[in-house]
Amino acid sequence: MYMAYGWPQVIPLELPNCPSTQKIVYFKVVNNLLLVVAPTHIELWTSSQHRVRLGKYKRDVDSIQKEGENLRAVWSPDTKLIAVLTSSFYLHIFKVQMTEKKIYVGGKQPTDLFLSNIYLVLSEQVPFANKNLTMSNFVCDNKHLLIGLSDGSLYNISWKAFLIFVQFCGAFFLDMLPNDGSGANKLSNHYSNGSTARGVQMGDGPNHINHVMSQTSGIVHLEFSIPLRSLFVLFSDGELIQCSVSKRGLKHAESVIVEKRFASSEAVCASVAPDQQILAVGTTKGAVELYDLADSASLIRSVSLHDWGYSVEDTGPVNCIAWTPDNSAFAVGWKLRGLSVWSVSGCRLMSTIRQIGLSSVSSPVVKPTEDVKYEPMMGGTSLMHWDEHGYRLYAIEEGSSERIIAFSFGKCCLNRGVSGTTYVRQVIYGEDRLLIVQSEDTDELKILHLNLPVSYILQNWPILHVAASKDGMYLAVAGLHGLILYDIRLKRWRVFGDVTQEQQIQCRGLLWLGKIVVVCNYLESSDTYELLFYPRYHLDQSSLLYRKPLLTKPMVMDVYQDYLLVTYRPFDVHIYHVKITGELSPSSSPDLQLSTVRELSIMTAKSHPAAIHFIPDQLPHDDMSRSDVSSNHEPSKCLILRMNGDLSLLDLDDGRERELTHSVELFWVTCGQLGEKTNLIEEVSWLDYGHRGMQVWYPSLGADPFKQEDFLQLDPELEFDREVYPLGLLPNAGVVVGVSQRMSFSACTEFPCFEPSPQAQTILHCLLRHLLQRDKREEALRLAQISAEKPHFSHCLEWLLFTVFDAEISRQYSSKNQGALANHAPSLLEKSCDLIRNFPEYYDVVVSVARKTDGRHWADLFSAAGRSTELFDECVQQRWYRTAACYILVIAKLEGPAVSQCCALNLLQATLNESLYELAGELVRFLLRSGREYEHSSTDSERDSPRLLGYFLFPSSFRKQSNDAKSPSSKEPSAHITSVKNILESHASYLMSGKELSELVAFVKGTQFDLVEYLQRERYGSARLEDFASGLEMIGQKLHMGTLQSRLDAEFLLANMCSVKFKEWIVVLATLLRRSEVLYDLFRHNLQLWKAYSQTIQAHEAFTEYHDLLEELDGRLSSTANTEGT
Repeated sequence: MYMAYGWPQVIPLELPNCPSTQKIVYFKVVNNLLLVVAPTHIELWTSSQHRVRLGKYKRDVDSIQKEGENLRAVWSPDTKLIAVLTSSFYLHIFKVQMTEKKIYVGGKQPTDLFLSNIYLVLSEQVPFANKNLTMSNFVCDNKHLLIGLSDGSLYNISWKAFLIFVQFCGAFFLDMLPNDGSGANKLSNHYSNGSTARGVQMGDGPNHINHVMSQTSGIVHLEFSIPLRSLFVLFSDGELIQCSVSKRGLKHAESVIVEKRFASSEAVCASVAPDQQILAVGTTKGAVELYDLADSASLIRSVSLHDWGYSVEDTGPVNCIAWTPDNSAFAVGWKLRGLSVWSVSGCRLMSTIRQIGLSSVSSPVVKPTEDVKYEPMMGGTSLMHWDEHGYRLYAIEEGSSERIIAFSFGKCCLNRGVSGTTYVRQVIYGEDRLLIVQSEDTDELKILHLNLPVSYILQNWPILHVAASKDGMYLAVAGLHGLILYDIRLKRWRVFGDVTQEQQIQCRGLLWLGKIVVVCNYLESSDTYELLFYPRYHLDQSSLLYRKPLLTKPMVMDVYQDYLLVTYRPFDVHIYHVKITGELSPSSSPDLQLSTVRELSIMTAKSHPAAIHFIPDQLPHDDMSRSDVSSNHEPSKCLILRMNGDLSLLDLDDGRERELTHSVELFWVTCGQLGEKTNLIEEVSWLDYGHRGMQVWYPSLGADPFKQEDFLQLDPELEFDREVYPLGLLPNAGVVVGVSQRMSFSACTEFPCFEPSPQAQTILHCLLRHLLQRDKREEALRLAQISAEKPHFSHCLEWLLFTVFDAEISRQYSSKNQGALANHAPSLLEKSCDLIRNFPEYYDVVVSVARKTDGRHWADLFSAAGRSTELFDECVQQRWYRTAACYILVIAKLEGPAVSQCCALNLLQATLNESLYELAGELVRFLLRSGREYEHSSTDSERDSPRLLGYFLFPSSFRKQSNDAKSPSSKEPSAHITSVKNILESHASYLMSGKELSELVAFVKGTQFDLVEYLQRERYGSARLEDFASGLEMIGQKLHMGTLQSRLDAEFLLANMCSVKFKEWIVVLATLLRRSEVLYDLFRHNLQLWKAYSQTIQAHEAFTEYHDLLEELDGRLSSTANTEGT
């Protein structure tokens, strides 16, 4: 799959000579060449490693005035001719000729690039020049090109300028019937009122064509697929038809036959993927509809940006669609704003439009200015095209003729074709680098950019194949020639020592066979293929272990242990056994022998395989533990993924193929990993991903050995986010690793940087549920114990219980009013609770699931999980006070308000004893509120449960809701409220008696305790100070005035003491804080108190630090006395 990375690059174009429109006419990339046809000139660039302009043709002013500007263009498949139709209906044929002038990079390094000449060879006016018609785009094959006109006609033009006129007339509405076997389709063509349309005979007599079109509907777009021999014609009223083209091509009119009409009536553009036989149709509503051409052009699905908050008013209609070279993804450009890249399954891989979140109500439309950096393609996308490798997406902005914007893309190793990889190492490879997911710490996955050695990539650009070893510690990378190896542990590259040997290898595929790299090599001299077996410790001809000639070009290859699978077209399967004698090390001379063990030729009309993987035979767990792990048993089954997304299981013994599912993009075979003791997914046969999300397949030892379980219904989390594309698995962590796009903006660059962002998604809860469903409790417990130290373990347990409980609720609704027999066997909910009860996370998990579900179903949950009061008591005993607080509302619902208030009071006392004042404050607010509610009504507080339970779990967001609890007093306080006040006052007295002032401040702030009222009442009680000297010394020791928090606490206490005019405390706290202004206001009216204060400070050596404060106060008081005396 394709992910964008890095900053978009800009290719500048020459400015046209005063054209009437600022729009590029034609744009295409073929064979590392990029052709741009502007209104007044033509440019030819290279799209390879070095982007250089090779040649151009610029029309003079006289030619533009006489023959008009360039309006339509097409490039011949052999890239030698360019046909251009001008606005005055002149046809220009240009020839592209490469010169012998080689291009040097940096003035020194020679390249394989040569300058080219573009010159005009023909200029002639077309016959329909005077008919005032508009034209569609060109399509062509090797000999002819075709263009549609606004009168519904098609013109067939030879590359030698031979013109044939073909006229379509009659009604557009088609009532199509299947082929009757006579070689022609029977079409029932009629008008909307039911009258029959006439067939039309061409002017040349024999060229009869059975197309029926509306005379008022012009042709606006043509799409031609040479591999499918299909022509798609789009009309101005949004109707789209498919025509078949015979092997003779576009030359003869009778060879083009209408086959079917598409259901869409809002089409504006179309693009076909021949490998997958899918037609992508852009609509006026900004959506792209995908049609399956192999299944009667049925609609597969539709993709759009609607779910991302963008409507057609923001993006406009679809303007262009471009498929990737392997047809696995497509780019969509809109008329007004932006472009995106989607997978066939509907995953949004990349978008230039800023993300505003799913299901957004409004779509912010950002208008670009010269001073503000903006997103790419802000003005819309006019044209776009992928390079032949899929590493670059070239796009031209709507209304722009100044530049081409090139987006860099990396491809994910999807283990297709003749290159294999492992799911434990997630790699994205670009044209000159590898993007490796660093998964050592699954809490924070990172992308590592690994650049290839310059000496290799400069000569062998671009990267064509990447394969990871089974353990993911070694990577094999192949470019245009040769290959190199990378050791991830040592961070070292291994290359061929002899460059001549490297250049002799043209890699067409890579596989890892243990410590051996298997290279599928193409021999250009003999047009044959072979397999080369190299040890990973040495890349040299002298170390070559074996050379295996192949019958023809391989289609798909795979490896399992010592078995190698090779398939050829149409579907011939060859399985080889590899035997190695000797040790694979530089000090020994190992010998490799290859023997054929099986050959199959499968006759089928299905699409070609895209990937095949061996399926190891499934054995019972006990048998696996007793069996010899090192023993090799030839697999008897393999999994086949076809180009159209069908997944099937092939029995290699009898050749029988069983269809499993469809619409699959990739899959991972996970069974057979016996050597990994901590493999969390050994119970899984394989996983697949498609438009339905992730599906998990489990082995079964019954009559049906493979059963599918679609977790979309019971485990919605397995349905991946439509912005996250899965790359592989981490079996030791039990997670699926995916990647999504991020954009980072910088003030110093015009465009944002595209950053692939790895994401981890756990599947452990699915595995545990699978085992419990099959009553494998011991295996489930063992798997959970292995996973206990893994990240997100608590989250997995929570999702296990939630999905099972949610399914139990759904089952109860479905079975309601049905006379089902009682089943005394333990339910899946009870099994899940029994499993989770073995872990300390049990109490948090149960109450968290309760929070996520309706309170009406709590009784069912706690009948399996245990009585709520018992769970509460256990939490209190274990000092899990926050978890215990979450149970209070459950107790209120199930056991009644009196029981819940009693539990809350006990918990309040416990939290105060542990100095958990924030939690104590939440309990106080709950108790006071619930007390008032229960006094006035006997109804439950179900409508408040989510809010009240929420502030137990998220206290910071609910503090502002507690203002009503600041004054717990009422005219006639109930016994319930009195109990709360007594507990708080008792704790305040305990803190004040011990002069634990920092604790007291935290207590007052956390519980909103009325300290002023308390001080007024306890002035001569617990708040009394014996004498000033001892009080100052003790409080100074308690508060530790050297810290900021202690000074803030002292300020808080001083403000409260001033409120009640508690002079003893005011003097002590003001002295500790050195608040001379407070002391001055106190002593100026009581000089006797000042003298006692001064004598006490001077008499104690411990108070020498306050002598400067005494001097300051003495000066101010003396000055005041002198002033008053005068």
